[in-house]
Amino acid sequence: MKERQILHVDVNNAFLSWTAIQRLKEGETLDIREIPSVIGGDEETRSGIVLAKSMKAKACGIVTGETLYQARKKCNNLQVYPSNYKVYKNYSNALYNLLLQYTDKIERFSIDECFLDMTEYLAGATLLNKAIEINNRVEKELGFTVNVGVAHNKLLAKMASDFEKPNKVHTLYEEEIPKKMWCLPISELFMLGRKTVPKLYNMGIRKIGDLAKFDEKILIKKFGKHGKLMWEYANGIDNSEVQYEPEEPKSIGNSITLPSDIYGKDKINEIVLALTEQVTYRLRKYDLLANVVSVQLRTKDFKDYSHQRKLLISTNSTREIYKVAKEIVEEMYKGDFIRLIGVRTDELCHKGQIQLTLFDNENSKKQEKIDKSIDVLKEKYGYSKITRGTVMNVENIVKAKRKE
Repeated sequence: MKERQILHVDVNNAFLSWTAIQRLKEGETLDIREIPSVIGGDEETRSGIVLAKSMKAKACGIVTGETLYQARKKCNNLQVYPSNYKVYKNYSNALYNLLLQYTDKIERFSIDECFLDMTEYLAGATLLNKAIEINNRVEKELGFTVNVGVAHNKLLAKMASDFEKPNKVHTLYEEEIPKKMWCLPISELFMLGRKTVPKLYNMGIRKIGDLAKFDEKILIKKFGKHGKLMWEYANGIDNSEVQYEPEEPKSIGNSITLPSDIYGKDKINEIVLALTEQVTYRLRKYDLLANVVSVQLRTKDFKDYSHQRKLLISTNSTREIYKVAKEIVEEMYKGDFIRLIGVRTDELCHKGQIQLTLFDNENSKKQEKIDKSIDVLKEKYGYSKITRGTVMNVENIVKAKRKE
């Protein structure tokens, strides 16, 4: 069975961060993330509790869930701002749409966190590089920060994203469990209820490692099925799938950060072709056509270049979209050493929304059959197992660069 590649993306101080960004967009000059501040309920009706806090509020000892009265006693210059679910929903959706550019398999675990199954969507990139790329893009394009957990199952990805914050990427692979997870207090184990912690304390179990090494049969006898689950979680065992509901993306793209810089149009175009193949595979999976193609290049000095071009005819043809992407590279590339390459399609539509001429149909029918045949083989044997005769798979490119 293929090893799963899972990310957990968790927004840092979501409600406060999103409120701060919205206020700045509306003309406010004060960034409430930089002062002692919290998002809270209604103080006048005495229902006010801390829903989110800034780092400076946290430094004062303020914790999520305590009353605003208690929070003000800890920080007399604390600023309190009301919650706004509509704003939060908008930013949550913006994050989700960005993540859709990486995988179709996304589980919205809550309004501010998602699990991503990247197993079939790495196209030769490492899971860690994708996590770093997502982390950087969210801050640059959406204005807030996230922690990203990197692992081979949902449990470990979730635990990893809860390590040091904010704006961090953490791995928690199976071999890292003893060093990174077993040293944590038992209360930090995912899905462990508050009422269970004192019971475990009474059994001499204070750290996750204590639970992992405890007799599983005794735990089952005392806690039933939950005892088995606790023991499995403490040992990093989790076979649950990312529960996703397919949602039609507004754009489809893919990018790769290379293990070493490359130079020259030919090498760039090899990777552009492999990226285009994955992008168009996803377009066809959704039965969508693209009207705009964009190519992004990032130099070794972290300068970004991005050009886009409107297509003459809506298409999901690998050949046609690569042809345009290659033309974009021709006009955009300035001879720099390149460390990141991206291909994206926008202004997506369904076939039924456009009218093809007879000439267009005749020209595209053969290519459509080729694309569909390759897609069927990919579905059967795995994405990375089937590539076109003219394309060097990104994975092979990466391997070759590592050997140089």
